[in-house]
Amino acid sequence: MAKTIEQKIDVCVDSEIGELEAVIIHTPGPEVENMTPQTAERALYSDILNLSAVSKEYSQFKSILNMHAQTFEIRDLLTDIMRDDLVKENLLGKICTNENVYQRKKELMDLPPDQLAKLLIEGVELKRINLTNFLSNERYMLSPLHNFFFTRDASVTVNNNVFISCMANKVREREALIMEAIFNHHYSLKSKTHSPVNEINFDTNSTIEGGDILIAREDILIVGNSMRTSTQGIDFLLEKLKDKKKKQHIIVQEMPSSSESFIHLDMAFTFLSEKEVMIYEPVILNPNQFKTIHIMIDNGKVVIREKRDILEALKALKFDVKPINCGGNGDPWIQEREQWHSGANFFAMAPGKLISYARNTYTLDEMNNNGYEIIRAQDIIKKKRDYKEYGKYVITIESSELARGGGGCRCMTMPLKRKSIVN
Repeated sequence: MAKTIEQKIDVCVDSEIGELEAVIIHTPGPEVENMTPQTAERALYSDILNLSAVSKEYSQFKSILNMHAQTFEIRDLLTDIMRDDLVKENLLGKICTNENVYQRKKELMDLPPDQLAKLLIEGVELKRINLTNFLSNERYMLSPLHNFFFTRDASVTVNNNVFISCMANKVREREALIMEAIFNHHYSLKSKTHSPVNEINFDTNSTIEGGDILIAREDILIVGNSMRTSTQGIDFLLEKLKDKKKKQHIIVQEMPSSSESFIHLDMAFTFLSEKEVMIYEPVILNPNQFKTIHIMIDNGKVVIREKRDILEALKALKFDVKPINCGGNGDPWIQEREQWHSGANFFAMAPGKLISYARNTYTLDEMNNNGYEIIRAQDIIKKKRDYKEYGKYVITIESSELARGGGGCRCMTMPLKRKSIVN
């Protein structure tokens, strides 16, 4: 039975670390392994994940989140909104038009909500009913959403607004359409959405994904200019923030243009507490190679200046933070290896209360050196340890298989609501 939200949620996130109250996730299903070596690259994978192993690891992740906040599954929310025939027809119209399969819309419309939600995520197989389809090498009419368990990417909550992503890869565009429909039509979510695609002057070069958007403070965004988020996408954010009466700041961090481990800013920079951040030093503190730009918006006026790095830009805004190095200090090989496996991608459930992968041992040792207790998720689930006994902690989940998907714990969450930080 689908889990519904009993109390209406005013969607609002104004920091990366405020105590988590509600979050959207997606438990990986058959879609993560429904590919072949030939189609894996198109699905944005370098290898095929083992669903059995992924499921065991993800169950630890979900169990820990459930202890800290309300968790809601995309499939349940999608099933809920598919009970409304008008919403159903509108979403299917967009999906079928976008993926050039409009001839199957009526057939999909006739499906019950739960079955339709399942197929929109796991894929709809191609019917061999004509010569073109018979000779096609494709298995699916609508491809499985292999990457949807990285719920961070298709939408992002900024204060009380939800920005729908304009995905850099067509294989992920359906994710954004589904998230937009959920936020616009689910009876228990109160939010206002903005999407570059819906703008009259939509720039086809405008791409933006949630993994590149971090909220330092209500008035400060840090945004990665990466392989997935273009300068035009950041300009879209800038234009929307111009409408606010308060002074706003966007700190833009240029990211490497190659290596799949740098697809988003949160693979090199995440917030840990009010005073600490996790960084991959070779990118974040390398001003000669990667630029940092500070954009100030005040009463519609825009001022743009270059800064040495993110930390200097934050300090100038009276937000002084201490960096902790992914992979520890000193050995660049270890730093590079652990960054590759999402070692910088921490998710804060509250200030100093974190969840991450267990495999990045040098990073975790460095966290421990900075006062964080390292606790295995299994020990908490089996009630061998109580995380509430510690002021600062990192709960670690097994991650031999999950890490091969190309993202970490922050990537697998889309926060709906956090408590505000009291300064």
